[in-house]
Amino acid sequence: MTQEVSVHKLSDEELVAEIVKTNDTLLFEILYDRFSSMVYNKCYGFANGKEEAKDLTQDIFLRVFVKLASFKGKSKFSTWLYTFTYNHCVNYVTRNTAKKIEKQSVSSDSIENIGENIDSTEDFKSMKVKQLKKVMELISPEEKMILLLKYQDNLSIKELSDALDIGESAVKMRLKRAKHKLVQKYDNYMKNGESI
Repeated sequence: MTQEVSVHKLSDEELVAEIVKTNDTLLFEILYDRFSSMVYNKCYGFANGKEEAKDLTQDIFLRVFVKLASFKGKSKFSTWLYTFTYNHCVNYVTRNTAKKIEKQSVSSDSIENIGENIDSTEDFKSMKVKQLKKVMELISPEEKMILLLKYQDNLSIKELSDALDIGESAVKMRLKRAKHKLVQKYDNYMKNGESI
């Protein structure tokens, strides 16, 4: 009983190390319990409904269990998992481009965060949440991913660099391009009333 209690007190990183060492599925369930709702919420942003989001979540955790040994501790486990989840969803969306995603895939809260947090850029401050939601669907999944990691999940440039395994200057450049593209698409949408 005390061992069970102490296992629940392990940090995420300690728990991962123990799972990798023992391959214990019961320990993995603890990790699942800690992160399943977060992963589901991220998947829901890319999915066509609750069932698809549940399927994506299950698929991600199956893959995480298999790939857990590849977590090297360069970043927090949660950061690694965010990135793993986004990459999986981006690949899923890319593979399924024939099936156009029709739902608004980012919650209003997330969009408001992006509008408020993007380096207090005037272009973003003036964006309306409803239109920004639609415009987020017009940029590539990769651009959407890096914006959400930065402005919804509040990852630092350093954390993004570690998680994406690219240099900090590359992270800044990708963010700059994604923001520029988003502003461009938003402006076009507002001027021309582009249909989605």
